[in-house]
Amino acid sequence: MATPHLSGVAALIKSVHPKWSPAAIKSAIITTSDDKVASGKPIRDEQEEPASFFAMGAGHVNPSKAVDPGLIYDLNTDDYIAYICGKFGDSGASVIVRDRSVNCDNVKNITEANLNYPSIFVALESGSSVTVKRTVTNVGAASSSYKVQVNVPKSVSVTVTPHTLTFSKVKEKKSFTVTVKLNGSSSSVEGNLKWISDKHVVRSPIVVSSS
Repeated sequence: MATPHLSGVAALIKSVHPKWSPAAIKSAIITTSDDKVASGKPIRDEQEEPASFFAMGAGHVNPSKAVDPGLIYDLNTDDYIAYICGKFGDSGASVIVRDRSVNCDNVKNITEANLNYPSIFVALESGSSVTVKRTVTNVGAASSSYKVQVNVPKSVSVTVTPHTLTFSKVKEKKSFTVTVKLNGSSSSVEGNLKWISDKHVVRSPIVVSSS
């Protein structure tokens, strides 16, 4: 039943924000979802164990929050083309994009880790690190400020630069970098990156897999 429920939530958000892209709507749903039940305990899987992001997605959808997410992670056609070019080259791009005028030589490629998704997934060897970039768009109050909060196990270190994002107008964009380092040898580690203002909590799941 998840598909019809999410379709309805997406339609609700579209009715409130008719100019938002599919990526913006997806971002609003993910970043405002609840990763705990009403009692504050973790969501559980079918084995009654704490559910991983692979089992529960980002969490339970919260429609009332999703229509007012504060910040969104948006993507446009050019971003997807840059990713497809890096992954499949001209031949793949012409088939997937259905536009034979696409020339990947003129496109700056984007890896999947750097696509502007509202979540972060990286594969690392123990002791190695990677830096990814994200850009958020302010869709809340014109004047607003967000501070970062990161919750991850000790086997992973995460550094976010800058620590604060300050906006002075609606639709203003701000970029930040996230450096993730795997300190241990865990096969998969999960956590959350949150941008917190007086009104909003914009949560992005983080998954680090040992390669």
